[in-house]
Amino acid sequence: MSERRPAPTVGQVVLGRRLQELREAAGLGREEAARALRVAPATVRRMETAEVSLKIPYVQVLLETYGVPEEEADAFVTLAEEANRPGWWQRFHDVLPEWFSLYVSLEGAARLIRSYEPHFVPGLLQTEAYARSVLEAGTVGQTSPEALERHVSLRMARQRLLDGPNPPHLWVVMDETVLRRPVSVDAAVMYEQVDRLLEFAERDRITLQVAEFTDGPHPGTYAPFSLFRFAEPELPDMVVTEYLSGALYLDSRKEVSAHLEVLDHMTAHAASAQRTKKLLRDLREGF
Repeated sequence: MSERRPAPTVGQVVLGRRLQELREAAGLGREEAARALRVAPATVRRMETAEVSLKIPYVQVLLETYGVPEEEADAFVTLAEEANRPGWWQRFHDVLPEWFSLYVSLEGAARLIRSYEPHFVPGLLQTEAYARSVLEAGTVGQTSPEALERHVSLRMARQRLLDGPNPPHLWVVMDETVLRRPVSVDAAVMYEQVDRLLEFAERDRITLQVAEFTDGPHPGTYAPFSLFRFAEPELPDMVVTEYLSGALYLDSRKEVSAHLEVLDHMTAHAASAQRTKKLLRDLREGF
């Protein structure tokens, strides 16, 4: 059996989509592009949908076929070479679900991450003990202790993103349920987690807000989701919404706009960043 290919990087997804746009702008179908490469049309489709890596010789032939100017083609090839480099998270391929690999890639590429979390503290902000408790509850006996620790290590490794020289702006709205639901019989786990949230709340590029019970229902009460925005104009905003065994990756303007509107509504009605700090301090005192 062949080894499973790692999930695509953000660059591969975006460049694959760009290849499709260039082909369509040239008035060519996949069959015509495939003839230029002497491959089956399915190969062109898989490149455009990032199901396979961007083979540089194929990319060069396609760009020439589509009439892309030499300077633009050279820049495209350079981006493709960078996109094909494996991400650090791929060393966790033994425990990293394929659908989540792209999510981690988005985290690393984004300049702004806006999230709504109705159930748990977001993974980027979890303490090790909190992460272990949440992961233990979610495995329902299906994961060995060794694999569980690998999952915890992956979650902790993701947090290095926030300690780098140019971290993204992380803006999170958490439902009050997140703070009220204990994840462990050991009260110290929640105390430590709330203390960590207070530390994060003091950082310039982290904004935390709590959607309080007293605010009533709001339009985000369906499932956790995150919106990613990138510095590069070629990369469109992307929304990821999770469900039990996977996630949906949405990049259409209509879907992204709908989620952005919901986020704006929630941030306007949730507790301010300052009030959130007070809520966290009061909660910590109650343990």
